[in-house]
Amino acid sequence: MRGAVPPVGTLRDRVQLQRRDMALMPDGGHETLFLPITSVWARVRSRSARIMREGDGRAATSTHAVVLRFRKDLKPGDRIVYRGRALEIVEAEDLNGRRAYLSCLCAETAMVG
Repeated sequence: MRGAVPPVGTLRDRVQLQRRDMALMPDGGHETLFLPITSVWARVRSRSARIMREGDGRAATSTHAVVLRFRKDLKPGDRIVYRGRALEIVEAEDLNGRRAYLSCLCAETAMVG
């Protein structure tokens, strides 16, 4: 995912960053929670989409490339919320090796029937 620095002014999408956390349930087991970290400006671009079988139904999966100012606290499993859509971070890496921008590959899955 390494690439060139994005042109000035292309971080126009407002997104919310959320950290994945696990909470113990009183009756045993655990629950996945997503805790808000902050809102930042980013560039969100759709990459691909496909429909596949998952369990008893079909799921639509789409991938997105998200570029934002460099942060070292995001990791796979965390998510980015963009226009009400939860994009799970699959991969996050320094865009050009200078710790200026972070490039995230994200996936979004929705059951479609």
